[in-house]
Amino acid sequence: MGSTVKSVADKLRQLDAYPKTQEDFQIKTLSGAAVAIVAGIIMALLFLSELYDYLTPKLAEDLFVDTTRGSKLRINLDVIFPNIPCNMLSLDAMDLSGEQHVNIHHNIYKRKLDLDGRPIQDPERQERIGHAVKEDVNGTQENNVVQTTAAPKCGSCYGAESEKDQCCNTCEDVKDAYRTKGWALPPLKNINQCVKEGKLVESSELPDEGCQIYGYLEVNRVGGNFHLAPGKSFQHNHLHIHDVQQYRTADFDLSHRIRHLSFGVNIPGKTNPIDGTELKTEKGPKTINYYIKIVPTTYEKVDGSTLSTNQFSVTQHQKNIQMGMGETGLPGVFFTYELSPMMVKYTEKHKSLGHFLTGVCSIIGGVFTVAGIIDSIIYHSHRALQRKIEIGKAT
Repeated sequence: MGSTVKSVADKLRQLDAYPKTQEDFQIKTLSGAAVAIVAGIIMALLFLSELYDYLTPKLAEDLFVDTTRGSKLRINLDVIFPNIPCNMLSLDAMDLSGEQHVNIHHNIYKRKLDLDGRPIQDPERQERIGHAVKEDVNGTQENNVVQTTAAPKCGSCYGAESEKDQCCNTCEDVKDAYRTKGWALPPLKNINQCVKEGKLVESSELPDEGCQIYGYLEVNRVGGNFHLAPGKSFQHNHLHIHDVQQYRTADFDLSHRIRHLSFGVNIPGKTNPIDGTELKTEKGPKTINYYIKIVPTTYEKVDGSTLSTNQFSVTQHQKNIQMGMGETGLPGVFFTYELSPMMVKYTEKHKSLGHFLTGVCSIIGGVFTVAGIIDSIIYHSHRALQRKIEIGKAT
């Protein structure tokens, strides 16, 4: 029984693919040690690289037809006009469905800037109604209640009322009523509201200040445009009009810098090609168009959560407008966008464990084999050189 087991063991030993040699017959050299150290360092670096590649999710990109509908398109913008005051700029949006948003204020902020681009911090002035502080002759103060129960008087719109019982209590209300009607505004000295407010003459000079307009707006998910243009915007006979008659259009300087423009939320790796764009133009009325092609994009993370956003490409064009010469056009900066019918989907994926182990084994085995070949070449070359030297000495 013992001999049978021994014979089986002897046969199994013949299958050993890794025969060992006795230490007495092993030769260890400095070159071999150097090669082993270098090979170990290379193995460690390649292993760490493979481990990082395994732990980092990869993005798989797919393209298919966009079937989403009914959602809103969010537009994030941050634009600086260094030579146009905030009270003259208006933001409007309209789309192919016929919906229009005039003089948007919701979620949009304007910041006054000086000519050097620094924010102007103007103190806010608040009027308090209900109590007034009165100082007597002795220098003390006492609170007096102001009677405000009387109903405000309805100011006249001077025949420009669009609705029955419409009131124009301020000078600006009268101007808006005339704009809506499409009428020319009479001299301000003939308007009681403007006389009371001291606005008898409208300056045609643009203030020496700039404006930063930023925020976001939500529009229908169809093609359309939004624009930043000087002048008060209003609708008249289904036409979109900006009132710029007060100012000399030759003084318009539509130079601007787009700090940020995006559609939807930001996702890793997403770039906005128009960020940081700066355009300097000469003075005068111009129409500056940015034509944007939007590609809907979804980003699916490893945990299964999905983000919906958009990528886009952009081209730019501008033209001069000869105001009053019969040429149609509106001075301003226009962003015309169109949505692609195709959607891009990015999916985060991890490598499989089998792929990782295969890579590690190939690294270790490949480096070990190559290092053995290099060590063998160095060893045998050194021995051949020594033999030649020995033969030379003997002769």
